[in-house]
Amino acid sequence: MTHAIDFVLSKFSAANLITLGLLWVSVIGVAIANYFYCGMPRTWRGFWHFLLPPGTLSHPSAKADILFFISRKFVNVILVAPMALSAIGIGTALNSALSAILPLHPAPEGPISTWVLLLFTVTMFLGYDFSYYIYHNAQHRVPIFWELHKVHHSAEVMVGVTKDRIHPIDDFINRIWDGFVVGVIYGLWLFVAYNPVELTVVGVNVYALRQILMMDFVRHTHLKVSFGRFWNNVVICPHYHQLHHSIAPQHWDKNFGLMFAFWDRLFGTMMAPEPEEEFEFGLTDNEHREYRSWLKLYTVPIVKIYRIGVDWFAITKKARS
Repeated sequence: MTHAIDFVLSKFSAANLITLGLLWVSVIGVAIANYFYCGMPRTWRGFWHFLLPPGTLSHPSAKADILFFISRKFVNVILVAPMALSAIGIGTALNSALSAILPLHPAPEGPISTWVLLLFTVTMFLGYDFSYYIYHNAQHRVPIFWELHKVHHSAEVMVGVTKDRIHPIDDFINRIWDGFVVGVIYGLWLFVAYNPVELTVVGVNVYALRQILMMDFVRHTHLKVSFGRFWNNVVICPHYHQLHHSIAPQHWDKNFGLMFAFWDRLFGTMMAPEPEEEFEFGLTDNEHREYRSWLKLYTVPIVKIYRIGVDWFAITKKARS
């Protein structure tokens, strides 16, 4: 119960309020810039039609998104929030193991130089981003993970909060994986530097700044934002991520990255969209129709994973007989 209360109260900290303000400034700024670029009549009515195309919020997919987003806030407190400590726990355990095995002195206590903290921040940041790429790739290739990840890809329209259209079990597994990868890096740092912490900018954690820079909210809208040819090869822009959600076969399994684009380039999964290219979102064979209520976003994956288990058991039993 204490963890739940602390989790809720943390949302109202000064750093979080600054982050929220920066997030909405970036979202509104991008929306206005896109509106002026698109060439539509410059009127308030035209702007609102551009920002929320008629029929978007009334679409069953959008309604499910909004209700699912609200319900997930309660689920997160119970299921996901405690996993935020996993990286610290794994890192501390690894540090203790290394200290017991290797004949070296533990990291000395005292202030750490800014350069060390900067290097620590960069390695943690890259480690988290790479772990996300690996897991996201697995979500599309491992049948059970894909059934959970279908919840995210079943969105037929993008309304910003679609970014949180993630099944809680999927989120739980992802956090365990990220916690393991980042925890190992953290443990190695604990062994060589006493109690390192990520650098902050105006009190905002680098992970919060990442959310703003990669425009996670915007990338789950219809706004086709590009960062330009050079920066698109460094950071996944919203338009690149929208291609990832495309139902077209040529776009499948492309642009897995969270923040950085170079993982996709390195492993051959990057695809650049055509300028202003439009996409159809959802799942093939109209499977997205099964996910058109917030409750089904929770239940449908469980039913389908159960069926996979039943089929696997039947095949295994037949093979043994």
